[in-house]
Amino acid sequence: MCSRRSTSCRWLPARGFTLIELILVMALLTIAVSMTAPMLSRFFRGRTLESEARRLLALTRHGQSRAASEGLPMDLWVNADKGEFGLKAEPSYENDDPKQVEFQVDPGLRIEVENRVVNVSTNSYNRSRLASIASVPRTLLAQPGLPTIRFLPDGSLGEDSPQLLRLAARDGSSLWLKQSRNRLNYEIKSNPED
Repeated sequence: MCSRRSTSCRWLPARGFTLIELILVMALLTIAVSMTAPMLSRFFRGRTLESEARRLLALTRHGQSRAASEGLPMDLWVNADKGEFGLKAEPSYENDDPKQVEFQVDPGLRIEVENRVVNVSTNSYNRSRLASIASVPRTLLAQPGLPTIRFLPDGSLGEDSPQLLRLAARDGSSLWLKQSRNRLNYEIKSNPED
């Protein structure tokens, strides 16, 4: 064991890095970062697309469970032009839904509705259709004129609900929310034909 008082050990002066060594290390780090940056950006864009699809899928499940638990139809509306979507109870006894939620799509993504079925509120009064209006159930939508996924209190989807929603990134990659084969819920798909 060496100590300061011992004469058998020779103390060497502390050696640091030279300026050239530091410059070489910095150059190697710069090269490594410049080579991995494009791959990392693609990775994070892919994660954004996937997380947005999962958020939309979670909202469909929340709307379905909320419709069943509260006994009211729930509307998941999509405004593709503004990049917004949200969930709101059907306006029935109260026009305001304290549990309604609205989301903005990530700025690098866009949402599109395929198989677009636009629901039009049937509560307008038309004298020429007075006899047939009594047999049609009245539908009040949270956002009339926008594509709407409608969750009914029995857990099923409304007949006019869109079959496909597409989330697309700027680089052309996309994920799809597609109605399942049994038409009871939605699933995330990487190919709409699956």
